[in-house]
Amino acid sequence: MAAATTGTGSRSLLARRLQLPPPGFHTVMGSSDPVVMSQNVSKHPQELPSFKPKLKTIQVITKDLIRELIIPQERPKPCLIIGEKEYERIKESARAPAGVERWDRLKTLRARQDAAFEALKKAQIEEQRKAELEDKRDHRRDVEEELQQEEQKLLQRAARMRLEQEEDVRELNALFLNAKCNMIRDKQVLEKRMIHKELVEEEKRLDRMMEMEWEKGMEVQEELECQRKQELIRARRDIVKQMEQRAEEQALRAEELYQEGQRQLERLEQMKREDRKAWEQKQERLKQIRADIKRFNVESQRLKDQERERDRLEDERVLEQQRQKAEREAALEAKQQQLRLEKEKELAQLRATQERAQDWQAEQDALRAKRNQEVADREWRRRELEKARKKAELEQQLKQDRLEQVAQKEQYLAMQVEQDHQEFQRVLRAHQEQLEREKLEREQRELRQRAHAEYLRRQIQELQQQRQRERAALMAEARQQQQEVRQRSQRLAQFRQQKLQEFRATGIPDKYFALVECRARSRASRAPS
Repeated sequence: MAAATTGTGSRSLLARRLQLPPPGFHTVMGSSDPVVMSQNVSKHPQELPSFKPKLKTIQVITKDLIRELIIPQERPKPCLIIGEKEYERIKESARAPAGVERWDRLKTLRARQDAAFEALKKAQIEEQRKAELEDKRDHRRDVEEELQQEEQKLLQRAARMRLEQEEDVRELNALFLNAKCNMIRDKQVLEKRMIHKELVEEEKRLDRMMEMEWEKGMEVQEELECQRKQELIRARRDIVKQMEQRAEEQALRAEELYQEGQRQLERLEQMKREDRKAWEQKQERLKQIRADIKRFNVESQRLKDQERERDRLEDERVLEQQRQKAEREAALEAKQQQLRLEKEKELAQLRATQERAQDWQAEQDALRAKRNQEVADREWRRRELEKARKKAELEQQLKQDRLEQVAQKEQYLAMQVEQDHQEFQRVLRAHQEQLEREKLEREQRELRQRAHAEYLRRQIQELQQQRQRERAALMAEARQQQQEVRQRSQRLAQFRQQKLQEFRATGIPDKYFALVECRARSRASRAPS
């Protein structure tokens, strides 16, 4: 039996020697492909010489030729050779991080997330402020464009008024020209009558012709007068229509300002409602967070209870295993004792039979049996001692493992409790900081809203004051224009009187002068209306 044990040990030692890698190399197990790592690798893997395995061949001899056939073999598994430093680095990176290191990494990651969230919030606030400034600039630009359009309209109106101011002078000159034409015509008629007294009939015919021409001229003049009156009526209607349109535009503009103010107030109300809704949603989120915290505490307590129950069941299972193991060992010991007794009985019977057959042989057999029995007894006692020692070591190891397991579990529970406490404190601090930030943002938003509302009210008030100033300026301009019209009328009257005097000083007959004066006065009396 000792020889068999020695043979088995030598074979296992030989197998282990055959499986060992060369000196300076490490073999990584646990994979389908072998990985051989050199301790001192001086060359790049690409620079290593390629090893081609020698192929097995078989020689086939036939009548006409001799051939060598390659015996197909399985492809060798690929190998990877890496250095010892790289192997240590891979082992270090494959190691699971400890609890403190994991907690530090988690805190670093959360700090980065909080920083990114703060940067995002600042960018959103900056974008909102830029949008508000852009809206203000657009509104101011619209107001300036509207003022420029009104100024251009006033300039066009003044230009039209200046063009209209020259019309009376042109009409008066037309009257003078018409009167001069009539006067020249009458003079020519009188001269012809004085020269051609003898041609009475001819003069009568000429008079009739001249009378007819005069009537035609009068008709043409009356038609021109009617056309001028119609143009004046149309011009008055256009002026009245423009004044009405101007009044309507002012009314519409005032209505638009009022509507704009109402819309601004509605927007302020909408913003208040949105703030109220956001506050309510925030309260709901706070309730949800409190409920989550409460549920988290309940879940933690439940997990702790489950962990205690699992520990109790594990203890019972270990005790049951130890009891079953003790029973199995006791049964095995009883069986071995029975086998030993049976073997002793067989040996006794064998000794008795051998003694009856031959005394000397019996003595020799007895001596051999005794020696064998002593060897067997020694081996049995050795095995029993080895089993007892192993059992004691196993019990000691189980006890040590159990103590270590309990210590690790207590340490894990302590770390878990500390982690839960720190997590709760972090969530509570984050929640408080979030509340503080939201309160600060709400106050800042309210300040901005109040400032914006005050700015809008001030802008609306400034626009109203500007409209009042514009209306006052328009009224002053209208009064000034009326004064200018009166002065212009006075100047035109004086100029018309001077022109009439100069026209009379030319020696025109009273008949034509009276006709021109009557028409000029009638037009002058119609002009102010």
